[in-house]
Amino acid sequence: MTIESLQSGMDTIWVVLTAAMIILMEGGFALLEAGFVRRKNSVNIIMKVFADIIIGTLCYFIIGFGLMYGPDLFGLIGTSGFLLKGDLSHINLVISLDTYWLFQGAFVIAVISIISGAVAERINFRAYLVLAIIVTAFIYPIAGHWVWGGGWLSRLGMTDFAGSAVIHALGGFSALAAAILIGPRKGKYTPMGTSSVALPSNLPLASVGAFLLWFGWFGFNAGSTLQATDVRIGHIAIVTMLSAASGGAATMFYTLFRYGRSDAPSVINGSLAGLVAITAGCAFVTDLSALIIGVVAGFLMMAVTNWLESMRIDDPVGAFPVHAASGIWGTVALGLFAPEGGLLTEGNWHLLGVQLLGLIALCAWGFGSTWFVLKIINVWIPIRATEEEEEIGLDISYHGIMATNASSEFIELKETFSEINIHKKE
Repeated sequence: MTIESLQSGMDTIWVVLTAAMIILMEGGFALLEAGFVRRKNSVNIIMKVFADIIIGTLCYFIIGFGLMYGPDLFGLIGTSGFLLKGDLSHINLVISLDTYWLFQGAFVIAVISIISGAVAERINFRAYLVLAIIVTAFIYPIAGHWVWGGGWLSRLGMTDFAGSAVIHALGGFSALAAAILIGPRKGKYTPMGTSSVALPSNLPLASVGAFLLWFGWFGFNAGSTLQATDVRIGHIAIVTMLSAASGGAATMFYTLFRYGRSDAPSVINGSLAGLVAITAGCAFVTDLSALIIGVVAGFLMMAVTNWLESMRIDDPVGAFPVHAASGIWGTVALGLFAPEGGLLTEGNWHLLGVQLLGLIALCAWGFGSTWFVLKIINVWIPIRATEEEEEIGLDISYHGIMATNASSEFIELKETFSEINIHKKE
């Protein structure tokens, strides 16, 4: 065995392992969202996450990877690599193409899962399946090509190591478009405009989901090195940990002193905000910068959450504050704190300017394309669940079963749903 073959084997093991960690994050999304929504919609959350994995995998294999990493056309899209066939020789890899695809395929699943949380408890499941196909086959891969596939933003010098902009800001703005179009949950806002709090059904479950996401994030960030012997792995891991902890600390102490109690959902989302924010610059920024990035992300998440409430935009799990707001901040923070080319470190404006331009393009693409796609879907499939379906719960309405299923409540809801269907037919 040669040194080169040993190195290749180690790199393959590393990338497959970290890809598996990222895929496990879907369990985190499922538990987090199921814990944040009401019990009658828990199964629907789980089914959407399964759809994310199933549809994301297939669509990215058939179409998405080629659009993202195929030979460049005008800086906008790739033109080969569909079904992993065709000319992909321009991709310089130290691992096999199959291994690289697996890692990138894990990323695409995360993007659609961000949207899932923002439209929880009221999106039509059939419409969601169509949206998942479009996002994973076209919307995300085209944006990814601009930054990671040799497109126009990469040529300008935009830097996003593991996806604060490409995954989280893009996914967050797609989620915002969907949440606005579909509208708030029934009864969420009173006629006077005040918010009626829908209490989470299971915060311990949501906490376990957050811990799984936190664990998977080490694969998300450190795995992006694509090499088991990359000396940056340890540094990437520690700044990931520090940013998550400081984001959680910011929200823990803010809510403690502001409201006299430490608010669990805010602390959960504050830690996730810190993880999102560090993702762009985890391979570059210092430990101290990571602490600052996490703290700002935590406070920013709280501010944007309050802004959404004031605008009467219903986001049950905080997808937009956690992913879009923190993703934007993390991408900007790299332009500020990068040891080479950062505004605050070297007084250089170029990187920050490119980061801002890239954010504008990615966020506009995510919001605009998702808005357009949902409008088109709504022509054939109503994107919103009916009032009756929402009242009974999407678990019974779309899946015929409840999360906890051995009670008279299940029988009563089934009978009610059957009666509604009979009346519709009449």
